[in-house]
Amino acid sequence: MDALMASYAGCPDSESDSDTPRPKTENHQAPEPLPPPPLSLLGPPNSLGELNYSQRAHLDRIRSFPHVEGNYALHVFIPVYIPFSPKKELAQFLKKVASRVPVLHVVDVDIPLNILCKDDNKLEQVALGREFHISLGRTVPIRVHQIDSVVTMLRQKLQFQRRYWIDFNKWEVFVNDDQTRSFLSLEVIAAGLAEITRQIQAVNAVYRLHNLPEFYEDPRPHISLAWALGNISDSLKRAIEEMKRHINVGGSVRKRIFTCKFNGIECKIGSKTYKICKFSED
Repeated sequence: MDALMASYAGCPDSESDSDTPRPKTENHQAPEPLPPPPLSLLGPPNSLGELNYSQRAHLDRIRSFPHVEGNYALHVFIPVYIPFSPKKELAQFLKKVASRVPVLHVVDVDIPLNILCKDDNKLEQVALGREFHISLGRTVPIRVHQIDSVVTMLRQKLQFQRRYWIDFNKWEVFVNDDQTRSFLSLEVIAAGLAEITRQIQAVNAVYRLHNLPEFYEDPRPHISLAWALGNISDSLKRAIEEMKRHINVGGSVRKRIFTCKFNGIECKIGSKTYKICKFSED
C-alpha cells in the first residue's frame, strides 16, 4: 500500500524553518506508544451502527502482486507515531476533507472516515493513534530462502544511525501504480528528507543484490492517513487547497504540520517484524 506513485502536480516545496524551536525531549528514551484501542472499547455496542462490518471484507482490496505459495511480502519502513499535541488540529482537517470527499477510508483500519468524524475521540484514537510508516523501499515478494540474506544485509547497511528530526510539512495526494487507490498523505519535504533519502539508497542497494525492484527514482517520503478507491486525486487536491486557503486566511503560512524524531527502521516480512538499526551516540 505504501509503495505509491506520486501525483507530481503538487504545491511548491516549503522552506525549512530551522529557527523554529523543536519540542523538548528528555534524555531517556520515550516509552513506545500504545496501539489504538479496539473499536469495541471506544463506545457502546452498535455505536458505529452505520458501518456494516460485513462490507469491510469487500472493499475491493487489490494485491500489488499475486499471492504465490512460499512468497512473503517484504516492506522496509520507518515507524512514525503522531505526537499528542497536533492530533486535534489534524482531526479537524480530516473532518473537513471528509465532508468534501466522503468516500475516504482510514488507512489499514478500513473504516469510512465520515463515520469516525462523528466522534472526535474515536477519530483521534483510531485514525491518528496508530503506527504510520514511511516506506524506504517497495513492498515486494521474496522467497523464503532470501529472508535471512535480506535481513542481514539491511542490518549491515543501516546498522548505526543517528537520531534526527522529521518534519511533515505538506498535505499531498498519492496514487498507487495501477491507479486503483488514492491516498491522503503528509509529505516530508524539509527536515529529515536528506537522511531518509540516504536510507532509501541503502535499501535500494540490498534490493539490487537480490534482484528486487528498487524504489522510485525521485522518492517522496510520506505517511498516508486515508485512502479511497480509484484515482480521485483531482477532488482530493481541490479539497486540500480549499482547506489551505481557509487555514491561511489572516495569518502566516505554516511551514510544519507536525514533527517527530526518527526512532528506528523496521523490516516486515510476512507477519514477522525485524528491528534493523541501532543508534550511534548523538
